[in-house]
Amino acid sequence: MSLPPGRNPTTPISRLLDAKMKDPTHSTPEACPDFVARSSVYQEYLAEREEILRHKWIESEKVGRDIGFEQALQDWVRKHRDHWRANRRGNTSPGFNCSN
Repeated sequence: MSLPPGRNPTTPISRLLDAKMKDPTHSTPEACPDFVARSSVYQEYLAEREEILRHKWIESEKVGRDIGFEQALQDWVRKHRDHWRANRRGNTSPGFNCSN
């Protein structure tokens, strides 16, 4: 399985996300039929979930404890979801741009 663009398995967030994806309580493409794994809706779900997990990690680091998925989800939806979706629809990359 190849990594999505911008994923580097040596960064802390990528290691965290990779560990979460191996957790049996989370969805994985391997556990789904091919048509589901190829679904654009499922791909959007995975991309959004990855952003929420990234937000959870960043916010947890800021406060020095795990804030939990539910708090991260609510905070991310309130603060970032609309902008993230607009960027996805505009074919621009949301988040940080480190190529400058």
